[in-house]
Amino acid sequence: MIAVTVAYALPDVQFDEPVELPDGASVADALAAVANQEPFAGLNLAALPVGVFNQLVSDRSQLLTDGDRVEIYRELDIDPMTARQQRAANSK
Repeated sequence: MIAVTVAYALPDVQFDEPVELPDGASVADALAAVANQEPFAGLNLAALPVGVFNQLVSDRSQLLTDGDRVEIYRELDIDPMTARQQRAANSK
């Protein structure tokens, strides 16, 4: 068995769900393990980008190892560059 964490963050709160999976489990298996739990149940896990330790995963059959952190990325409200430009303009 391996222990991994599935993480999802909103602007004001972060959710970390520890899950135990059999050896040879994939990113898809970790997502399936939390799919029916809040707040993950309300997400379209098939459409959202995911990563492992901040490295984007394009193939969800990628195998996990003990201690991995599977991260579910949400769409940003505003592009980071635009946000920086707006803050700079407001500070003048």
